[in-house]
Amino acid sequence: MAGEDIRALDKKYNMHSWSAQKALNPIVVEKAEGIFFWDADGKKYYDMSSQLVNMNIGHGNKKIIKAIQDQAEKMPFIGPAYAADVRSELARKIIEEVVPEMGKVFFTNAGAEANENAIKIARLYTGKQKIFSGYRSYHGATYAAANLTGEPRRLASEPGIPGFVKFFNPYIEREPVIKFESEEQYSEYCLAKLEEQIIWEGQDNIAALFLETVVGSNGILIPPKGYLEGVRALCTKYGIMMVCDEVMSGWGRTGEWFAYMNWDVVPDIITFAKGITCGYVPIGGAIVSKAIAEHFEENVLICGLTYNAHLMGCAAGIATIDEYKNLDLINRSKKMGPVLAKHMAELQAKHPSVGPCRNIGLFGMVEFVDKNDGPLVPYAKDPKGLMKQIVGKLRENGATTYSHENMISVSPPLIITEEELKELFVILDKVATWVDENLL
Repeated sequence: MAGEDIRALDKKYNMHSWSAQKALNPIVVEKAEGIFFWDADGKKYYDMSSQLVNMNIGHGNKKIIKAIQDQAEKMPFIGPAYAADVRSELARKIIEEVVPEMGKVFFTNAGAEANENAIKIARLYTGKQKIFSGYRSYHGATYAAANLTGEPRRLASEPGIPGFVKFFNPYIEREPVIKFESEEQYSEYCLAKLEEQIIWEGQDNIAALFLETVVGSNGILIPPKGYLEGVRALCTKYGIMMVCDEVMSGWGRTGEWFAYMNWDVVPDIITFAKGITCGYVPIGGAIVSKAIAEHFEENVLICGLTYNAHLMGCAAGIATIDEYKNLDLINRSKKMGPVLAKHMAELQAKHPSVGPCRNIGLFGMVEFVDKNDGPLVPYAKDPKGLMKQIVGKLRENGATTYSHENMISVSPPLIITEEELKELFVILDKVATWVDENLL
């Protein structure tokens, strides 16, 4: 089928997320390999955001594909009540080889479902109802996950479910109230405000506090020194489950298996998806502490999914974890972090349109700013479509990513080489020059 025919059928019959449908002009993708994909006209694109920051291992990994093929031939599906080899083995690998400090895994189909079930688990375990989460967060688009989300995509799900409470998580570059002398001082301020809110909301009513360990789409907001440790201490003090949403930041993206491992904390629940199979087959899950796992030995876990621990996803997950190890991708991400940071610092120094840039490992974000160094577009609005224009210029020059607020994601597959990263920033430099000359 010709590319234009595919696009026409897509627009006629498919509904795309987060978009008014009429204006869409989707790229028709013909093939993908490594950090690249090609459209129907043969044009090559750098996948600079790993699609939606999930293709950590890149496109076309033969060992993962073979594992999926073998499982499809053996047994593609069996109901969630049964034990199967890949179902048992993936859970074992996660607990024994990745997070031995944790207890068990409840598998889901994706990240939003992981967060939905983490909410239920925390409420069942604690007997409490309220759920805290940050304003600068995205936890999914299903109903409870959308209520958990803090940024504007939650608004379509309001009025929401009772009991969801938002707090301001740290964003020191945009702190509107006080200028702080150190990260530690800023952490102390944020933690004091958070504890005050916990008390005012009724400290005995709060089941869980959710946070993206490193905030993803809302800015790659890296916790200031002492913040995560302080949140852990507050959760312990008030009997609140600390839930780290690692859907985007997990599986090597920050230079550790999970982002929380960059700090001296252990959460009560970890939610994950994306990088466990890198999109080859959907699967996600919630990893619970040993204490929570022990609780449900005698108490009913009122969670259920027809596709819980789907065998195809489990087979892909096993192969993916093995490939992370075989290719040493966790360490590779850590080593490439300073390389990415150097490129972003050079980009910011050269272009007045480029503002704060942040990364940890290969998890990065570039902000675009106006002449006063404020965000290029106002919060939750882009009346002139400026960010869409920037993403479009990147696409014209052979690189694709997504934007959010005044930012673009720079989170390529973990297999990227230094030379490929350098080539990608040649494109970014060209586009930033266009922004300097046309949008400021």
